[in-house]
Amino acid sequence: MLTIEALTKTYGASTAVRDVSLTIERGSFVGVIGRSGAGKSTLLRMVNRLTDPSGGRILFEGRDVTALKGAELRAWRRSCAMIFQQFNLVGRMDVMTNVLTGRLSQASHLRSLLNIWTDTDKAMALSALEQFDMASMASRRVDQLSGGQQQRVAICRALVQEPDIILADEPIASLDPRNTKAVMDALLRINKHFGITVICNLHSLDLARTYCDRLVGMSAGEVVFDAAPAALTEDVARNLYGLEAGEVLEPAASLVQIPASATPVAA
Repeated sequence: MLTIEALTKTYGASTAVRDVSLTIERGSFVGVIGRSGAGKSTLLRMVNRLTDPSGGRILFEGRDVTALKGAELRAWRRSCAMIFQQFNLVGRMDVMTNVLTGRLSQASHLRSLLNIWTDTDKAMALSALEQFDMASMASRRVDQLSGGQQQRVAICRALVQEPDIILADEPIASLDPRNTKAVMDALLRINKHFGITVICNLHSLDLARTYCDRLVGMSAGEVVFDAAPAALTEDVARNLYGLEAGEVLEPAASLVQIPASATPVAA
């Protein structure tokens, strides 16, 4: 269980996140919604400890994540994988090598410097790529892929970290509808078939209602909505987004498709 207690982040006189408290059960798919600047990205970055909170605590299975340092902090970041809007891949490297970088925390310093991977690492990376129909592109340079394909590579990289939680920060913001579906289906597959908790920042409310089993709405750094997707009415959306509500309420119900089967990544 992930527990967030009175989490706050300030930048000088500005408060990005204010007194946020949440409890997130293992295996849930939580969508975080709200306007740009509502504090969604800052919240996820604090959970991963890429950004240190100004106040409050983050607990995972009773362990105080906000107190971790050094090797323990690196281990937490491995178990709490981030997927970014801009993919954060190395374009000149091939797909396989990009996925293998998700195993760096498991490699010795020398092996990581020399880019030497074990047979187990390679098997895990190839298995992850096969899960998302990307194995045929393992030797292709990442900068030759579409945006949706690159995001699936980023998801595979996160999966080989063997995380307990995946944090996805606007993972479909720059994608067309076809690639949006592919990426959201990939996240849903990870959640349903591997039991990994997914916390995903989303702009489209209908996508959030379609894919997530719980929605957390943020406004001005505070949680103002926390309920099942069915409770997200148009009135609630207008309260969250104001005049922008019409822009984020887009048809998405036909997109969702949970893959019928999956084989776990080789251990």
